[in-house]
Amino acid sequence: MKFADAIPPAPRQILVTLRQHGHEAFLVGGCVRDLLLNRPPKDWDIVTDALPDRIMALFPKTHAIGKAFGIITVVPEEGPPVEVATYRADAPYTDGRHPTAVTFSDARTDAQRRDFTINALLLDPVSGELRDYVGGQADLAARLIRAIGDPTARFQEDHLRLLRAVRFAATLDFALDPATRAAIPPLASQIHRISAERIRDELFRLLTESQQAGAALQLLHDTGLLREILPEVAAMIGVEQPPEFHPEGDVFTHTRLMLDALPPRPSLRLALAVLLHDVGKPPTAHYATLRDGTQRWRFESHASVGADMARAILTRLRAPNALTEEVATIIAGHMRLADAPNMRPAKLRRLLGSPLFADELELHRLDCISSHAQLDIYHFLQNAHAQFAAEPVLPPPLVTGRDLIALGHTPGPHFSEILQAAYDQQLEGQTDKAALLAAIPVPPP
Repeated sequence: MKFADAIPPAPRQILVTLRQHGHEAFLVGGCVRDLLLNRPPKDWDIVTDALPDRIMALFPKTHAIGKAFGIITVVPEEGPPVEVATYRADAPYTDGRHPTAVTFSDARTDAQRRDFTINALLLDPVSGELRDYVGGQADLAARLIRAIGDPTARFQEDHLRLLRAVRFAATLDFALDPATRAAIPPLASQIHRISAERIRDELFRLLTESQQAGAALQLLHDTGLLREILPEVAAMIGVEQPPEFHPEGDVFTHTRLMLDALPPRPSLRLALAVLLHDVGKPPTAHYATLRDGTQRWRFESHASVGADMARAILTRLRAPNALTEEVATIIAGHMRLADAPNMRPAKLRRLLGSPLFADELELHRLDCISSHAQLDIYHFLQNAHAQFAAEPVLPPPLVTGRDLIALGHTPGPHFSEILQAAYDQQLEGQTDKAALLAAIPVPPP
Protein backbone atom coordinates (compact mmCIF):
# COMPACT_ATOMS: atom_id res chain seq x y z
CA MET A 1 0.00 0.00 0.00
CA LYS A 2 1.28 3.45 -0.93
CA PHE A 3 -0.26 6.65 0.35
CA ALA A 4 2.10 9.31 -1.00
CA ASP A 5 -0.65 11.15 -2.87
CA ALA A 6 -2.74 11.42 0.30
CA ILE A 7 0.00 13.18 2.29
CA PRO A 8 0.08 16.99 2.28
CA PRO A 9 3.30 18.59 0.98
CA ALA A 10 4.62 19.69 4.39
CA PRO A 11 4.76 16.32 6.22
CA ARG A 12 5.85 14.60 3.01
CA GLN A 13 8.80 16.98 2.63
CA ILE A 14 9.76 16.54 6.29
CA LEU A 15 9.87 12.78 5.80
CA VAL A 16 11.97 13.17 2.64
CA THR A 17 14.42 15.57 4.32
CA LEU A 18 14.97 13.30 7.31
CA ARG A 19 15.54 10.27 5.09
CA GLN A 20 17.85 12.16 2.73
CA HIS A 21 20.05 12.90 5.74
CA GLY A 22 20.30 9.26 6.73
CA HIS A 23 17.53 9.00 9.32
CA GLU A 24 14.57 6.71 9.73
CA ALA A 25 11.28 8.62 9.52
CA PHE A 26 7.69 7.38 9.57
CA LEU A 27 4.20 8.69 9.93
CA VAL A 28 2.80 7.49 13.25
CA GLY A 29 -0.35 7.47 15.32
CA GLY A 30 -3.81 8.63 14.32
CA CYS A 31 -2.89 9.68 10.80
CA VAL A 32 -1.70 6.14 9.98
CA ARG A 33 -4.80 4.63 11.56
CA ASP A 34 -7.04 6.95 9.55
CA LEU A 35 -5.22 6.33 6.28
CA LEU A 36 -5.63 2.58 6.74
CA LEU A 37 -9.32 3.11 7.50
CA ASN A 38 -9.70 5.38 4.45
CA ARG A 39 -10.57 8.33 6.67
CA PRO A 40 -9.10 11.83 6.22
CA PRO A 41 -6.47 12.41 8.94
CA LYS A 42 -6.76 15.51 11.11
CA ASP A 43 -3.10 15.75 12.09
CA TRP A 44 0.19 14.47 10.74
CA ASP A 45 2.74 13.19 13.26
CA ILE A 46 6.21 11.92 12.43
CA VAL A 47 8.57 9.73 14.42
CA THR A 48 12.30 9.41 13.71
CA ASP A 49 15.63 8.24 15.08
CA ALA A 50 16.99 11.79 14.66
CA LEU A 51 17.64 13.50 17.99
CA PRO A 52 15.87 16.79 18.82
CA ASP A 53 18.91 18.99 18.14
CA ARG A 54 19.39 17.27 14.82
CA ILE A 55 15.77 17.87 13.86
CA MET A 56 16.13 21.55 14.72
CA ALA A 57 19.29 21.77 12.62
CA LEU A 58 17.63 20.25 9.55
CA PHE A 59 14.64 22.60 9.40
CA PRO A 60 14.77 26.41 9.28
CA LYS A 61 11.83 27.08 11.58
CA THR A 62 11.02 24.95 14.61
CA HIS A 63 9.58 25.24 18.10
CA ALA A 64 11.19 23.32 20.96
CA ILE A 65 8.35 23.51 23.48
CA GLY A 66 8.23 19.70 23.76
CA LYS A 67 11.96 19.14 23.49
CA ALA A 68 12.19 17.61 26.97
CA PHE A 69 9.97 14.80 25.70
CA GLY A 70 11.80 14.50 22.38
CA ILE A 71 9.17 16.45 20.43
CA ILE A 72 10.04 19.25 18.02
CA THR A 73 7.38 21.18 16.14
CA VAL A 74 8.46 21.88 12.58
CA VAL A 75 6.83 24.95 11.04
CA PRO A 76 6.67 24.61 7.23
CA GLU A 77 6.38 27.51 4.82
CA GLU A 78 2.85 26.39 4.01
CA GLY A 79 0.42 24.31 5.98
CA PRO A 80 -0.02 23.67 9.71
CA PRO A 81 2.90 22.78 12.02
CA VAL A 82 3.98 19.14 12.20
CA GLU A 83 5.19 17.39 15.36
CA VAL A 84 8.35 15.38 14.83
CA ALA A 85 9.26 13.10 17.74
CA THR A 86 12.38 11.11 18.47
CA TYR A 87 11.92 7.42 19.27
CA ARG A 88 11.72 7.25 23.05
CA ALA A 89 11.05 5.20 26.16
CA ASP A 90 9.18 6.77 29.06
CA ALA A 91 10.22 6.88 32.69
CA PRO A 92 7.44 6.31 35.28
CA TYR A 93 4.45 8.66 35.30
CA THR A 94 3.70 10.33 38.63
CA ASP A 95 1.02 12.89 37.72
CA GLY A 96 -1.24 10.64 35.66
CA ARG A 97 -0.44 12.59 32.52
CA HIS A 98 3.29 12.93 31.75
CA PRO A 99 6.40 10.78 32.21
CA THR A 100 8.94 12.15 34.66
CA ALA A 101 11.63 11.77 31.99
CA VAL A 102 12.33 10.13 28.64
CA THR A 103 15.25 8.28 27.13
CA PHE A 104 15.76 8.02 23.40
CA SER A 105 15.36 4.53 21.98
CA ASP A 106 14.31 2.65 18.84
CA ALA A 107 11.13 2.20 16.83
CA ARG A 108 9.93 -0.94 18.61
CA THR A 109 10.36 0.58 22.08
CA ASP A 110 8.63 3.77 20.97
CA ALA A 111 5.62 1.85 19.65
CA GLN A 112 5.30 -0.19 22.82
CA ARG A 113 5.03 2.89 25.07
CA ARG A 114 1.98 4.28 23.20
CA ASP A 115 -1.68 3.99 24.24
CA PHE A 116 -3.65 1.72 21.91
CA THR A 117 -2.49 -0.76 19.30
CA ILE A 118 -4.28 0.97 16.42
CA ASN A 119 -2.41 4.21 17.25
CA ALA A 120 1.07 2.63 17.28
CA LEU A 121 1.54 1.80 13.59
CA LEU A 122 4.46 3.32 11.67
CA LEU A 123 4.06 4.01 7.96
CA ASP A 124 6.39 5.04 5.15
CA PRO A 125 3.79 6.51 2.77
CA VAL A 126 6.11 6.36 -0.24
CA SER A 127 7.29 2.75 -0.07
CA GLY A 128 4.22 1.51 1.75
CA GLU A 129 6.34 -0.06 4.48
CA LEU A 130 4.21 -0.57 7.59
CA ARG A 131 5.83 -1.45 10.89
CA ASP A 132 3.55 -3.08 13.41
CA TYR A 133 5.16 -4.09 16.70
CA VAL A 134 1.96 -4.39 18.76
CA GLY A 135 -0.71 -6.09 16.64
CA GLY A 136 -2.40 -2.90 15.50
CA GLN A 137 -3.23 -4.23 12.02
CA ALA A 138 -5.12 -7.20 13.43
CA ASP A 139 -7.08 -4.94 15.79
CA LEU A 140 -7.95 -2.57 12.94
CA ALA A 141 -9.30 -5.53 11.00
CA ALA A 142 -11.20 -6.78 14.06
CA ARG A 143 -12.43 -3.23 14.85
CA LEU A 144 -11.06 -3.36 18.39
CA ILE A 145 -9.69 -0.73 20.75
CA ARG A 146 -6.99 -2.56 22.70
CA ALA A 147 -4.50 -1.05 25.13
CA ILE A 148 -0.87 -1.94 24.45
CA GLY A 149 0.39 -4.45 27.01
CA ASP A 150 -1.22 -4.22 30.44
CA PRO A 151 -4.28 -1.92 30.12
CA THR A 152 -4.22 -1.00 33.82
CA ALA A 153 -0.61 0.13 33.49
CA ARG A 154 -1.44 2.17 30.36
CA PHE A 155 -4.38 3.89 32.10
CA GLN A 156 -2.37 4.58 35.25
CA GLU A 157 0.32 6.26 33.16
CA ASP A 158 -2.09 8.68 31.53
CA HIS A 159 -5.59 8.93 33.01
CA LEU A 160 -6.93 10.74 29.95
CA ARG A 161 -6.60 7.41 28.13
CA LEU A 162 -9.64 6.24 30.10
CA LEU A 163 -11.80 8.72 28.23
CA ARG A 164 -9.89 8.40 24.97
CA ALA A 165 -10.61 4.67 24.90
CA VAL A 166 -14.35 5.38 24.97
CA ARG A 167 -14.02 8.19 22.44
CA PHE A 168 -12.10 6.05 19.96
CA ALA A 169 -14.61 3.22 20.31
CA ALA A 170 -17.52 5.59 19.76
CA THR A 171 -16.11 7.66 16.90
CA LEU A 172 -14.65 4.71 15.01
CA ASP A 173 -17.60 2.42 15.81
CA PHE A 174 -15.18 -0.13 17.26
CA ALA A 175 -15.59 -2.39 20.26
CA LEU A 176 -13.50 -2.15 23.40
CA ASP A 177 -11.27 -5.17 23.91
CA PRO A 178 -12.66 -6.97 27.00
CA ALA A 179 -9.49 -6.63 29.06
CA THR A 180 -9.17 -2.95 28.14
CA ARG A 181 -12.82 -2.34 29.00
CA ALA A 182 -12.56 -4.17 32.33
CA ALA A 183 -9.62 -2.00 33.37
CA ILE A 184 -11.53 1.28 33.11
CA PRO A 185 -14.16 1.16 35.94
CA PRO A 186 -11.67 0.59 38.80
CA LEU A 187 -9.69 3.62 37.64
CA ALA A 188 -12.57 5.86 36.52
CA SER A 189 -12.27 8.23 39.49
CA GLN A 190 -8.70 9.03 38.41
CA ILE A 191 -10.11 11.09 35.55
CA HIS A 192 -10.41 13.95 38.06
CA ARG A 193 -6.63 14.31 37.95
CA ILE A 194 -6.96 15.47 34.34
CA SER A 195 -7.63 19.12 33.57
CA ALA A 196 -11.19 20.19 32.81
CA GLU A 197 -10.06 21.48 29.41
CA ARG A 198 -8.78 18.07 28.29
CA ILE A 199 -11.90 16.30 29.55
CA ARG A 200 -14.01 18.91 27.74
CA ASP A 201 -12.20 18.37 24.44
CA GLU A 202 -12.64 14.59 24.59
CA LEU A 203 -16.29 14.88 25.60
CA PHE A 204 -17.12 17.43 22.91
CA ARG A 205 -15.50 15.27 20.22
CA LEU A 206 -17.38 12.23 21.51
CA LEU A 207 -20.69 14.07 21.16
CA THR A 208 -20.09 15.48 17.68
CA GLU A 209 -18.00 12.75 16.02
CA SER A 210 -19.53 9.52 17.32
CA GLN A 211 -21.40 7.21 14.99
CA GLN A 212 -24.14 7.16 17.66
CA ALA A 213 -23.70 9.66 20.45
CA GLY A 214 -26.33 7.90 22.55
CA ALA A 215 -24.40 4.65 22.43
CA ALA A 216 -21.29 6.63 23.39
CA LEU A 217 -23.16 8.04 26.40
CA GLN A 218 -24.16 4.51 27.39
CA LEU A 219 -20.54 3.38 27.12
CA LEU A 220 -19.47 6.26 29.37
CA HIS A 221 -21.99 4.98 31.91
CA ASP A 222 -21.02 1.34 31.55
CA THR A 223 -17.35 2.13 32.16
CA GLY A 224 -18.09 4.27 35.25
CA LEU A 225 -16.86 7.50 33.63
CA LEU A 226 -20.24 9.21 33.29
CA ARG A 227 -20.82 9.58 37.02
CA GLU A 228 -17.33 11.06 37.34
CA ILE A 229 -17.44 13.69 34.60
CA LEU A 230 -21.21 14.31 34.29
CA PRO A 231 -22.91 13.21 37.53
CA GLU A 232 -25.93 15.39 36.65
CA VAL A 233 -26.49 13.31 33.50
CA ALA A 234 -25.91 10.04 35.36
CA ALA A 235 -28.68 11.16 37.74
CA MET A 236 -31.19 10.81 34.87
CA ILE A 237 -30.91 7.01 35.06
CA GLY A 238 -34.07 5.53 36.56
CA VAL A 239 -36.00 8.82 36.66
CA GLU A 240 -39.46 7.73 35.50
CA GLN A 241 -41.63 9.72 33.09
CA PRO A 242 -45.36 9.60 32.25
CA PRO A 243 -45.73 6.71 29.78
CA GLU A 244 -48.40 8.54 27.79
CA PHE A 245 -45.81 11.15 26.83
CA HIS A 246 -42.65 9.05 27.14
CA PRO A 247 -43.31 5.42 26.24
CA GLU A 248 -39.59 4.97 25.65
CA GLY A 249 -38.77 4.95 29.37
CA ASP A 250 -36.75 7.01 31.82
CA VAL A 251 -35.04 10.35 31.25
CA PHE A 252 -31.67 8.78 30.48
CA THR A 253 -33.16 6.46 27.85
CA HIS A 254 -34.96 9.40 26.26
CA THR A 255 -31.77 11.45 26.13
CA ARG A 256 -29.78 8.53 24.74
CA LEU A 257 -32.32 8.00 21.95
CA MET A 258 -32.19 11.70 21.07
CA LEU A 259 -28.40 11.64 20.87
CA ASP A 260 -28.52 8.58 18.61
CA ALA A 261 -30.91 10.45 16.30
CA LEU A 262 -28.63 13.47 15.87
CA PRO A 263 -27.66 14.21 12.27
CA PRO A 264 -24.07 13.35 11.27
CA ARG A 265 -21.51 15.85 12.55
CA PRO A 266 -24.03 17.99 14.46
CA SER A 267 -23.13 21.40 15.75
CA LEU A 268 -21.62 21.30 19.22
CA ARG A 269 -24.34 23.67 20.40
CA LEU A 270 -27.10 21.31 19.31
CA ALA A 271 -25.36 18.21 20.70
CA LEU A 272 -24.91 19.85 24.11
CA ALA A 273 -28.48 21.12 24.14
CA VAL A 274 -29.73 17.57 23.46
CA LEU A 275 -27.47 16.06 26.12
CA LEU A 276 -28.53 18.57 28.79
CA HIS A 277 -32.07 19.57 27.80
CA ASP A 278 -33.66 17.41 30.52
CA VAL A 279 -30.89 17.63 33.10
CA GLY A 280 -33.31 19.57 35.29
CA LYS A 281 -35.79 16.68 35.53
CA PRO A 282 -34.12 14.62 38.29
CA PRO A 283 -34.09 17.48 40.84
CA THR A 284 -37.65 18.60 39.96
CA ALA A 285 -39.30 15.16 39.69
CA HIS A 286 -42.33 14.64 41.93
CA TYR A 287 -45.39 12.42 41.81
CA ALA A 288 -48.34 14.80 41.66
CA THR A 289 -52.12 14.54 41.85
CA LEU A 290 -53.74 16.32 38.89
CA ARG A 291 -57.04 18.21 38.90
CA ASP A 292 -58.91 15.20 37.55
CA GLY A 293 -57.62 13.10 40.44
CA THR A 294 -55.12 11.10 38.42
CA GLN A 295 -51.51 10.92 39.44
CA ARG A 296 -48.34 11.06 37.37
CA TRP A 297 -44.78 12.28 37.41
CA ARG A 298 -44.32 16.05 36.99
CA PHE A 299 -41.20 18.11 36.39
CA GLU A 300 -42.27 21.68 37.09
CA SER A 301 -39.79 24.35 35.99
CA HIS A 302 -37.36 21.69 34.79
CA ALA A 303 -36.43 23.82 31.76
CA SER A 304 -35.29 26.83 33.81
CA VAL A 305 -33.65 24.62 36.44
CA GLY A 306 -31.93 22.68 33.66
CA ALA A 307 -30.65 25.88 32.06
CA ASP A 308 -28.98 26.89 35.32
CA MET A 309 -27.52 23.41 35.71
CA ALA A 310 -26.23 23.47 32.13
CA ARG A 311 -24.46 26.76 32.83
CA ALA A 312 -22.80 25.23 35.87
CA ILE A 313 -21.78 22.07 33.99
CA LEU A 314 -20.34 23.91 30.99
CA THR A 315 -18.58 26.42 33.23
CA ARG A 316 -17.01 23.50 35.11
CA LEU A 317 -15.82 22.11 31.76
CA ARG A 318 -14.33 25.50 30.82
CA ALA A 319 -16.58 25.82 27.78
CA PRO A 320 -16.58 29.20 26.00
CA ASN A 321 -18.96 31.67 27.63
CA ALA A 322 -20.87 32.36 24.42
CA LEU A 323 -21.48 28.65 23.83
CA THR A 324 -22.55 28.17 27.43
CA GLU A 325 -25.13 30.95 27.22
CA GLU A 326 -26.50 29.74 23.88
CA VAL A 327 -26.97 26.20 25.16
CA ALA A 328 -28.57 27.45 28.38
CA THR A 329 -30.93 29.69 26.40
CA ILE A 330 -32.06 26.80 24.19
CA ILE A 331 -32.65 24.59 27.22
CA ALA A 332 -34.54 27.32 29.10
CA GLY A 333 -36.94 27.78 26.20
CA HIS A 334 -37.30 24.28 24.84
CA MET A 335 -40.78 23.76 26.32
CA ARG A 336 -42.22 26.97 24.85
CA LEU A 337 -42.30 25.58 21.32
CA ALA A 338 -45.32 23.48 22.29
CA ASP A 339 -47.29 26.74 22.66
CA ALA A 340 -46.35 28.04 19.19
CA PRO A 341 -49.79 27.55 17.53
CA ASN A 342 -51.40 29.70 20.25
CA MET A 343 -48.80 32.48 20.26
CA ARG A 344 -49.64 36.01 19.21
CA PRO A 345 -48.04 36.86 15.86
CA ALA A 346 -45.41 39.09 17.47
CA LYS A 347 -44.31 36.43 19.93
CA LEU A 348 -44.24 33.77 17.23
CA ARG A 349 -42.13 35.95 14.95
CA ARG A 350 -39.67 36.60 17.77
CA LEU A 351 -39.35 32.84 18.20
CA LEU A 352 -38.89 32.26 14.47
CA GLY A 353 -36.40 35.10 14.19
CA SER A 354 -34.13 33.97 16.98
CA PRO A 355 -30.55 33.19 15.86
CA LEU A 356 -30.95 29.95 17.82
CA PHE A 357 -34.19 28.92 16.10
CA ALA A 358 -32.69 26.26 13.80
CA ASP A 359 -31.22 24.37 16.76
CA GLU A 360 -34.33 24.96 18.87
CA LEU A 361 -36.47 23.46 16.12
CA GLU A 362 -34.15 20.48 15.63
CA LEU A 363 -34.08 19.85 19.38
CA HIS A 364 -37.88 19.85 19.36
CA ARG A 365 -37.95 17.36 16.46
CA LEU A 366 -35.51 15.03 18.19
CA ASP A 367 -37.48 15.35 21.43
CA CYS A 368 -40.67 14.30 19.66
CA ILE A 369 -39.33 11.37 17.61
CA SER A 370 -37.61 10.02 20.72
CA SER A 371 -40.83 10.03 22.78
CA HIS A 372 -44.46 10.39 21.63
CA ALA A 373 -43.58 10.75 17.89
CA GLN A 374 -46.08 13.58 17.33
CA LEU A 375 -44.61 16.17 14.94
CA ASP A 376 -47.56 18.54 14.45
CA ILE A 377 -45.84 21.43 16.27
CA TYR A 378 -42.64 20.81 14.31
CA HIS A 379 -44.48 21.00 10.98
CA PHE A 380 -46.41 24.08 12.12
CA LEU A 381 -43.14 25.87 12.91
CA GLN A 382 -41.55 24.72 9.66
CA ASN A 383 -44.47 26.15 7.69
CA ALA A 384 -44.55 29.35 9.71
CA HIS A 385 -40.85 29.94 9.08
CA ALA A 386 -41.25 29.22 5.36
CA GLN A 387 -43.77 32.04 5.07
CA PHE A 388 -40.94 34.50 5.63
CA ALA A 389 -38.72 33.18 2.86
CA ALA A 390 -39.07 36.46 0.92
CA GLU A 391 -38.79 38.86 3.87
CA PRO A 392 -36.97 39.01 7.19
CA VAL A 393 -38.78 37.39 10.08
CA LEU A 394 -37.65 40.27 12.27
CA PRO A 395 -37.51 43.42 10.11
CA PRO A 396 -35.78 46.60 11.31
CA PRO A 397 -38.02 48.47 13.78
CA LEU A 398 -39.92 51.42 12.33
CA VAL A 399 -39.99 53.30 15.63
CA THR A 400 -36.67 54.14 17.26
CA GLY A 401 -35.43 55.97 20.33
CA ARG A 402 -34.92 59.11 18.23
CA ASP A 403 -38.61 59.07 17.36
CA LEU A 404 -39.51 58.97 21.06
CA ILE A 405 -37.23 61.91 21.79
CA ALA A 406 -38.84 63.83 18.93
CA LEU A 407 -42.20 63.16 20.57
CA GLY A 408 -40.93 64.75 23.78
CA HIS A 409 -40.03 61.65 25.77
CA THR A 410 -36.98 61.80 28.01
CA PRO A 411 -34.64 58.79 27.66
CA GLY A 412 -35.03 56.34 30.52
CA PRO A 413 -36.06 52.80 31.50
CA HIS A 414 -39.51 53.27 30.01
CA PHE A 415 -38.02 53.59 26.51
CA SER A 416 -37.59 49.84 26.10
CA GLU A 417 -41.22 49.15 27.08
CA ILE A 418 -42.54 51.70 24.57
CA LEU A 419 -40.24 50.49 21.81
CA GLN A 420 -41.11 46.84 22.41
CA ALA A 421 -44.85 47.59 22.33
CA ALA A 422 -44.42 49.48 19.04
CA TYR A 423 -42.32 46.68 17.56
CA ASP A 424 -44.89 44.08 18.62
CA GLN A 425 -47.55 46.05 16.71
CA GLN A 426 -45.24 46.16 13.70
CA LEU A 427 -44.68 42.39 13.85
CA GLU A 428 -48.43 41.87 14.01
CA GLY A 429 -48.92 43.71 10.73
CA GLN A 430 -48.98 47.44 11.41
CA THR A 431 -46.43 48.83 8.94
CA ASP A 432 -47.62 52.45 8.94
CA LYS A 433 -45.06 54.35 10.98
CA ALA A 434 -47.38 57.30 11.47
CA ALA A 435 -50.01 55.02 12.99
CA LEU A 436 -47.41 53.46 15.28
CA LEU A 437 -46.28 56.88 16.48
CA ALA A 438 -49.86 57.99 16.99
CA ALA A 439 -50.44 55.06 19.33
CA ILE A 440 -47.57 56.05 21.62
CA PRO A 441 -48.77 57.88 24.77
CA VAL A 442 -47.98 61.58 24.93
CA PRO A 443 -45.34 62.29 27.59
CA PRO A 444 -46.55 64.14 30.69
CA PRO A 445 -45.81 67.88 30.73
